[in-house]
Amino acid sequence: MNTNVMTVEAPASLVRVSHLIYALHTLGLVIGAFGAATVIGTFLFGWPSIIAVILTYIKRDEARGTWLESHFSWQLRTFWYALAWAVVVFLVSAPLTLVLVGFATWVVGLMALGIWAIYRIARGWLRLNAHRPMPTPA
Repeated sequence: MNTNVMTVEAPASLVRVSHLIYALHTLGLVIGAFGAATVIGTFLFGWPSIIAVILTYIKRDEARGTWLESHFSWQLRTFWYALAWAVVVFLVSAPLTLVLVGFATWVVGLMALGIWAIYRIARGWLRLNAHRPMPTPA
């Protein structure tokens, strides 16, 4: 991880938008945890996360050069990596359902992915509250 992240102060309105984005992702996770859908399914396809991703793309240019830039990248990577891994879980599990093992790999894969998404959103939001940038890939 690259630790040379920009630490230029960001406008308060942009900090609020970043809080809103984390809140929307969290709402998506909570709806999945307490609703009929899976945690990761609601995180990827529920309206709160879809709105969060759109907001992130709209506002990320305003964050360039500030410490918030790393948060916007973190939020987008969390969503897109979760989607990519959900596709992998599906592609591995679907053919295995013919021998019943696929149901277990599906459940375990989606549960692990849900825990990972919860971790990523919680870690990001905690660092945002501390006004600290996220680590960025090298």
